[in-house]
Amino acid sequence: MSEFENASRMEFDSRSVLIVDDDENFRTRLGRAFHTRGWEASLAANGQEALAVARETAPDLAIVDLRMAGESGLDVVRQLRALDSTVFILMLTGYGSIATALEAVRGGADHYMSKPVDADQILAAFENLKSQIPVKDIESEVPSLARVEWEHIQRVLTDCGGNISLAAKRLGLHRRSLQRKLSKYPPRV
Repeated sequence: MSEFENASRMEFDSRSVLIVDDDENFRTRLGRAFHTRGWEASLAANGQEALAVARETAPDLAIVDLRMAGESGLDVVRQLRALDSTVFILMLTGYGSIATALEAVRGGADHYMSKPVDADQILAAFENLKSQIPVKDIESEVPSLARVEWEHIQRVLTDCGGNISLAAKRLGLHRRSLQRKLSKYPPRV
């Protein structure tokens, strides 16, 4: 079988995924992982590329990073949802909080996951939601106090539109103290 026939055959047998992330290493690695699992992977570094690719390929699954240089992942999710109401959209972020998860789902995402995440976890979420089975919490532990504090700070910061001075005032913190807390990575669950 020629390479062209093999590629054509894969188009009918495989599903397609669109990976939108400005981190080239992560995007490429995740694309390879999906390809080895039989998926056709399309990659985009920003919202404009993502929309162009989505128009051409009509992916079954779109994986969108929340924070990218330039355009917000939330804007990309809204645009992808407007373009195709049937695509399964998964929002990824390294800065997970309850407020951003709610905002992502309200904006049109079907599911929300915090990085680090791998292709198997994404596929499990995709299959569970596709079959209308709720995704089970992998870890059902009570979050640490540091994690709850981090999520509260993120929610207040989102409510303040990203204004650190206003958020610090509402939290009863000095602005620099809040900036130090924000510069740290979110605590593990």
